[in-house]
Amino acid sequence: MQPLDLNSLRQLDSAHHLHPFTHHGQLRERGTHVIRAAKGSTLIDETGRELIDGLAGLWCVNVGYGRDEIVSAVSEQMRTLSFYPSFFNSTTEPAIRLAARLADLAPPGLEQVFFCNSGSEANETALKLIRAYWKLRGRERKRVVLSRTYAYHGVGLASSSLTGLPNCQEPFDLPLPGFVHVPGPYAYAAGRAAQDAEAYGQECIAETERTIASVGAEEIAAMFVEPIQGAGGVIVPPNGYLSALRELCRRHEILFVADEVITGFGRLGAWFASELWSLEPDLLTLAKGVTSGYIPLGGVMLRGEIGEVLESATLAHGFTYTGHPVACAAGLANLEILERERLIPRVRDDIGPRFQGALGALADHPAVAEVRGFGLIGAFELRHPPSGPLRSAAPGTMGAEFYELARSEGVIARGIRDLVAMSPPLVVTYEELDRLFGGIRRALDRFWSGETTVDV
Repeated sequence: MQPLDLNSLRQLDSAHHLHPFTHHGQLRERGTHVIRAAKGSTLIDETGRELIDGLAGLWCVNVGYGRDEIVSAVSEQMRTLSFYPSFFNSTTEPAIRLAARLADLAPPGLEQVFFCNSGSEANETALKLIRAYWKLRGRERKRVVLSRTYAYHGVGLASSSLTGLPNCQEPFDLPLPGFVHVPGPYAYAAGRAAQDAEAYGQECIAETERTIASVGAEEIAAMFVEPIQGAGGVIVPPNGYLSALRELCRRHEILFVADEVITGFGRLGAWFASELWSLEPDLLTLAKGVTSGYIPLGGVMLRGEIGEVLESATLAHGFTYTGHPVACAAGLANLEILERERLIPRVRDDIGPRFQGALGALADHPAVAEVRGFGLIGAFELRHPPSGPLRSAAPGTMGAEFYELARSEGVIARGIRDLVAMSPPLVVTYEELDRLFGGIRRALDRFWSGETTVDV
């Protein structure tokens, strides 16, 4: 297939392609940014320019771009068996092997996996399995589901209802009935100083307990929790918060669902974040890093007792591509790279601390109000600059402006409201990390000077 020139691509894109989470008027005015190629942690755009991918695609390209091992595994699987469903008492070898491998790697007690195609589908699936579980146990009243403000759990009707971000709900008249949000431990947004984060976390626990009492524990089926709230702003849990939340759910017989779509597969220096905080989840949802984004794949892992209850009846749920053999082959090859190259210990002991050191050093910049992070994920909050158009920018708009500045400096980071998030591939080199933070600092200087017009 011959590549098209940039103008032709932009015309076709504008005419026919609806982008996710995009203001299409602005997109058409500026023209879409086309990525042509990538290797390791570096992207090449339509102009041939190199950019450091400080977001690993979308929190997912953990082993980096251009891994021949995954390409070979996918190619071989396509030649051998391109597709067969897991319906009708059938399946394929890659699905069996990946399910068993995930059971080995997951926190103790999570013995079964139901495959799907994305994090949104994983959380939608978890919601259905939870409803079926309580109904099969004769507890039909347990239908209400708790999640938190600033949570992100996907974009289906139900998973959007779990999500605690207004921009994901208001345009679609969500949430649906039966979804209740309690405070996420975002101390900065609550106007609390960093040293008050632990106390604020305990206040969030107290408010969660009051909500449980108000709704009635006998009505609440489950609570969905991201160990670190990613798309909500990289909200790192304060000391004691997650253990208290887990105990609260356990005490009130509320299933605890760990959404590890972002935090799984090494991002925090462990296979799963649940290990770091001893969460012992009843269910765990995964996607993204399971294949490093090479092919879509998601899943729900279940505690054995839940699986046993669900197996007592026909499980009338699934997708055409549940357990797709090519996606599962990609997952197996990806897990092998993570293990062979010891990328998870690398995040824990080497590149993660180096990343956090560079992130923490940004706190000395006048444009930065707060930094926070863990492992190979982090964010910083922006202050309004003293001059220029952004001096009086509307709340929630500065992150998008900073994204454009950073990109013009050769760096991809994510602007969220008035903050900037980063999560580079686990294979990021020292040199690439230096380029990442060098570009961020240059963008901060320009941002603080009031500059908003960029040539991208």
